[in-house]
Amino acid sequence: MAQSVLKRKTGVIVGDDVLALFNYAQEKKFAIPAINVTSSSTAVAALEAARDKKAPIILQMSQGGAAYFAGKGVPNGNQEASVGGAIAGAHYIRSVAPLYGIPVVLHTDHCAKKLLPWLDGMMDADEKYFKEHGEPLFSSHMIDLSEEDVEWNIETTAKYLKRAAPMKQWLEMEIGITGGEEDGVNNEDVDNNSLYTQPEDIWNIYNTLSKISPYFSIAAGFGNVHGVYKPGNVKLHPELLGKHQAYVKEKTGKSEDKPVFLVFHGGSGSSKQEYIDAIGYGVVKVNLDTDLQYAYLTGIRDYMLNKKDYIMKQVGNPDGEDKPNKKYFDPRVWVREGEKTMSKRVAEGLEDFNTAGQL
Repeated sequence: MAQSVLKRKTGVIVGDDVLALFNYAQEKKFAIPAINVTSSSTAVAALEAARDKKAPIILQMSQGGAAYFAGKGVPNGNQEASVGGAIAGAHYIRSVAPLYGIPVVLHTDHCAKKLLPWLDGMMDADEKYFKEHGEPLFSSHMIDLSEEDVEWNIETTAKYLKRAAPMKQWLEMEIGITGGEEDGVNNEDVDNNSLYTQPEDIWNIYNTLSKISPYFSIAAGFGNVHGVYKPGNVKLHPELLGKHQAYVKEKTGKSEDKPVFLVFHGGSGSSKQEYIDAIGYGVVKVNLDTDLQYAYLTGIRDYMLNKKDYIMKQVGNPDGEDKPNKKYFDPRVWVREGEKTMSKRVAEGLEDFNTAGQL
């Protein structure tokens, strides 16, 4: 079981425990879903599903999600809302995660070039937390410079990995663009060839970063697209990931068949077989967001439709003109319905990625 390889069995894990978990995932052929959270409510929904399915989980915040955690009314011209919201979210997750009895990787999602001040601010907080607690505040971050020149992408990623390395902090990077649109990043019109990473690029990244730290993973493009599209509209080629692994194995001369920790972006709407194929080639993390946003909505939507006559005013409903409606419009009631349906969808992902029952 996965917890047997971890020093910290529950709560937010860091450093060697993250490395051990990903090694175990490759060995046992499962991947860990990375759930974008924007509030305590969405975090709870994901944690509940992982607890009930006896599985590890990754909770991550995007730049926009982190700003939402701080509050939409907070100015964000200098990323202050995104930095402050990410830190607040991290402390919240660190506080409640042990209550669920599962290991949690605390991560931040896509950080493009224009958002690097956000990453800088979070790493400032990591270093401060490290001085006080001997570990970073976040388990890991993602730097996404996939839209930039490849050499600059690798060079800049290496610079951030050097900063993270003393804290044994994980860094995820992206090479090859993920299509579609997510959280304000729009790649819907990119050339399809840009969606497929070349083995030489993976080797260049691996060769550069492995000299700095073992704590890194690569989100390689194999046709991935953010969002959900009609079947057949997205051409995934997970077999390319196998070619990447084989190329790096040949270059390093190592005996292990999967020397690279790979990440699957744009996981919503993919088939279970596509997940299984990608996991077989060394994917340890699969991002889920769009499906979960819709799942969260459905619980609240259906509640509102079913209870319409009980939420139109504070007093008076089909049971009587003097009947109070507080128990129907209390946010704890209808928000909870969204948590339930989101949690159910997270549980499906845990089954699809073979994560369920790994603890």
